[in-house]
Amino acid sequence: MTSVYLLVFIFVGFAQAGVPNHDRVVDQALSDEPKDSPEYDHEAFLGSERAAEFKKLDPQESERRLGVLADKIDKDGDGKVDEKELEEWITFTQARYVNEDSTRQLDTYDKNKDGKVHWDEYKETSYGFLREEDLKEDSENKFSYNKMIARDERRWNAADTDDDRILTEEEFAHFLHPEDFVRMRDIVARETLEDIDKDGDGFIDVEEYLGDMFNEEEGGEKPVWIDSEREQFVQFRDKDKDGKMDVDEVKAWIFPQTQEEHVKMEVKHLIEEADDNKDGALTRDEFMAHHDTFVGSQATDFGEVLARHDEF
Repeated sequence: MTSVYLLVFIFVGFAQAGVPNHDRVVDQALSDEPKDSPEYDHEAFLGSERAAEFKKLDPQESERRLGVLADKIDKDGDGKVDEKELEEWITFTQARYVNEDSTRQLDTYDKNKDGKVHWDEYKETSYGFLREEDLKEDSENKFSYNKMIARDERRWNAADTDDDRILTEEEFAHFLHPEDFVRMRDIVARETLEDIDKDGDGFIDVEEYLGDMFNEEEGGEKPVWIDSEREQFVQFRDKDKDGKMDVDEVKAWIFPQTQEEHVKMEVKHLIEEADDNKDGALTRDEFMAHHDTFVGSQATDFGEVLARHDEF
């Protein structure tokens, strides 16, 4: 599952002394469940919400729907689901939350109901309530709504592919969930760097890196993991060994593995588990014979997309 960034600003709490805070790393695994568990496979294949919903179905209805699902994943109708078709399905299920959330939020910000959001519509809805004094920087903690607005606008411009200051529903999804889209990773890395870069030099040194995980000013004993995290920074984070991380090194740190890589690994695993005749694809019968591999013994989930079809 994807790690969630807040809409306009990222606030990350400090970890407790016993555990380092790795919330900056964008985990694009397909489920929060352990990767070697059946639950991981079920949520990867179906999406977490729908998997939970369909656990309430009786096994007979579950298996019936799995058969319908197998037919639908087989886009070319050749009686088999190959790797490409299964990759497309899992990618679709994983994107469902992002798409649904973007649709809901677009309705909030799209004041003229043209199916798009103009920057002025977004800015007015998000910040229109602020008074003049609210926009001044807080001298104590350097917090500023003007900085938040500028940060949002920069992300907006990155999502706006045609530079018209208007975001389509697809572009709005990129703005709201930049960590889920490859072309937005530079802006996520830049925002992360700026969050941690306390001295404003445009880089993250080792003390800033460690300070993002543990706040010495709050007191308490030095965590046991500090030395190992310092070593991680020196050996792995700081790739060019100049004593600091630039934006490219930050991107490599927070995006260790892409969702595309997770999808490909999961597809290979599922086919390996259910491909009885070892032809590299799955028939409808193989789906049914390995029902528990895909959806568990109680129920399955085809999502609302399939639930809306008359054949159910």
